[in-house]
Amino acid sequence: MSTGNTSAPALRWSAVTFDCPDPAELARFYTAATGLPVVYSTDGFVLLGQEGAAGLGFNQVADHRPPSWPDQSGGKQAHLEFGVDDLDAAQDRLVELGAVAPEFQPDAERWRVLLDPAGHPFCISTVV
Repeated sequence: MSTGNTSAPALRWSAVTFDCPDPAELARFYTAATGLPVVYSTDGFVLLGQEGAAGLGFNQVADHRPPSWPDQSGGKQAHLEFGVDDLDAAQDRLVELGAVAPEFQPDAERWRVLLDPAGHPFCISTVV
């Protein structure tokens, strides 16, 4: 790995996102529990947070099945969200570090889904 004079794109932890059947419903619960306001919302995604701090995201997944804790046969269904200034530069840097960029990207102009070296999905976005 090169550590020359080139500066790496900034990567800011912006959220932990939970898969769920109804993002608005889950966001209402966590807003009531934490006091965090909604800072971004679409039909399939809600982000709670405050200026300058990481937030909680809720992502709609068709046919969602809740985690089976403590039974480990089901996934935990959460992923990290990182804020970046430049999607292409950040993706290139993360791939150089060992991430994989899957071919399918749900909205590549706004965010990218990458897989860490162990296969865990995480997102980079300029939204937050």
